[in-house]
Amino acid sequence: MKLSDWARKNGLTYVTAYNLFKNGNLPGKITQLKTGTILVDDLENTNSLLKTYIYCRVSSPTKKEDLLRQTERCQAFCAAKGLVVEQTIKEIASGVNDKRSKLLSLFDKIPKRIVVEHKDRLTRFGFNYFEKLLPLLGYELIVINRDFEEEKDLIKDMIAIVTSFCCRLYGLKRGKSKSKKIKEIIGDASDD
Repeated sequence: MKLSDWARKNGLTYVTAYNLFKNGNLPGKITQLKTGTILVDDLENTNSLLKTYIYCRVSSPTKKEDLLRQTERCQAFCAAKGLVVEQTIKEIASGVNDKRSKLLSLFDKIPKRIVVEHKDRLTRFGFNYFEKLLPLLGYELIVINRDFEEEKDLIKDMIAIVTSFCCRLYGLKRGKSKSKKIKEIIGDASDD
């Protein structure tokens, strides 16, 4: 069958299926005709090909119990959908932090299915980038409940953003001040 038909049958976009083809991750026998048409022998469903990973996050260590409950709800969701979970990744970090090592570790191999309870568990800002780019890279992103945001978390993240920018601003000013002092010292030393 044509790649577009195979993608539709397996619940994927054509772009995701094509990326799987380019990366050599399509199941079964694949043939590309001289015209460019890609034919797939449909031996198995893509759902069994994708490894499922659950990503759970809370913003502070005081919410460890929330992290456990979040994990249990995600695992129950996957079990109800018949998804076999490869690994559950739990992280305590701000949703604003873009250097979360455990989240970044999810993006080392493709294809994968990532399950999160709420979109803000993945990231506070820029979720639409994840939603648009991940399928293009061969990932499937499942958000169990898209309409949930906890007000306290939003306030904490807003404070974290302001604090981060203040530190960067004062750090720049402090750096300029130190640089000026060093230049003065070097200038005085060269005059001797």
